[in-house]
Amino acid sequence: MKKTGIIILGIVVILGIWAFSSYNGFVRINEQVNGQWAQVESQYQRRFDLIPNLVESVKGIMTQEQEVFTALANARSNYAGAQTVDQKAAAAGQVEGALGRLLAIVENYPQLQSSQTVQNLMVQLEGTENRIATERMRYNEVVRTYNTRVKQFPGRVMAALFGFDERTYFESAEGSDVAPQVQF
Repeated sequence: MKKTGIIILGIVVILGIWAFSSYNGFVRINEQVNGQWAQVESQYQRRFDLIPNLVESVKGIMTQEQEVFTALANARSNYAGAQTVDQKAAAAGQVEGALGRLLAIVENYPQLQSSQTVQNLMVQLEGTENRIATERMRYNEVVRTYNTRVKQFPGRVMAALFGFDERTYFESAEGSDVAPQVQF
């Protein structure tokens, strides 16, 4: 009788250790899923913080350069339409002023920054979207591992016993196959 009691006690202890181990395993992997989702949200926040600022920066630089080109074009038109010497002198002063501003920009920025800034915006957009895609992929990998454990026997029994349910994969929203439009 003593041997049977020891064997039963041994089985109960082993099952108890296994139950605690299973529970802790589910908690650990569940927290990995939660942590990975936080990474996805972190990248979303990066997108929300970064993109509007980049767009405004590009707008500002393009506006500055556009103003110089507009002033230069207007001064040239004024000079071409000038009838008197005073009008021509005033128009020439406008051309020189616009050229001076253009030269200052060119000296400070060997190549005009509009194309550089737009390229930077595109690189930042691409980088942000790649980061988000990577974090979504990692999230789905962790969810797959968790869901596999929840669905397989004997994990299925332990998951049901401890209240661990299957988690949802990240799936693209309807219409996400259409590229977003950035407007200036």
